[in-house]
Amino acid sequence: MAARLDSDIARDERRRKLVVVLALAVLLAVVLAVGFYLGQLAVHSGMGKNPMSFRALRGELFAARDELAEREAELEAELEVLRTRHAVDRAALEIVRSDLAANNEEIASLEEGLNFYRSLMAPGDLDEGLSIRSIELVAGAEPQHVSYRVVLLQQQSGKHQMVNGKVSVTVVGVMAGETHEYPLSALSDDIEDSAIAMSFRYFQSVEGELTIPEGFEPHSVHVVASATTPSKIEIGEDFPWQLQERFTHVGK
Repeated sequence: MAARLDSDIARDERRRKLVVVLALAVLLAVVLAVGFYLGQLAVHSGMGKNPMSFRALRGELFAARDELAEREAELEAELEVLRTRHAVDRAALEIVRSDLAANNEEIASLEEGLNFYRSLMAPGDLDEGLSIRSIELVAGAEPQHVSYRVVLLQQQSGKHQMVNGKVSVTVVGVMAGETHEYPLSALSDDIEDSAIAMSFRYFQSVEGELTIPEGFEPHSVHVVASATTPSKIEIGEDFPWQLQERFTHVGK
């Protein structure tokens, strides 16, 4: 009986100690909260600020930050739109410039062709009778390949008569330090005979593609045209080997 009484007393003692500890913990928390509040109040009072006003200003600050972020995003979107428009305008301008350059080139080619055809129909700087226009050479799509065109023409103030005869084209150059000559028929599959038939009233174009042999360096092209009708005449011209970007708009 005495042991049971001692056990109850010990249990009650532990309960009292637990209650005291909890009470002290609650009191400490209240003291800390009051101290924090009084500290904030002292700070605001020292700065001459009302805590309520401070909270309101802080709320306005956060709202202003959010508004600034939204406005920044809007401005960034507007800037991106302007950049896109600028890029589109610049691309459109380049297209217009390209089209204008192509049109100018086409106009120049047409004027060149018109002047050529006018020269066939009326007296000009060319001598009357058979003439050889400068040979045109354009680099081909593959190495050692060259497209060529030779235009023979007749100019006279009277009625144009048929010109018949032969024309030969020879490529002159150097191979292994020595001068070599190749007839056009040896370099071009478009020509079957070294003597090319010539028959025209106004002009005739001899054209095709040739292949330059390995080790051969062409320097010039020798063209000889021999007419049998309407009168016998032979003319010859030497032209330098010069490649150009494109053919002129004549003789087509």
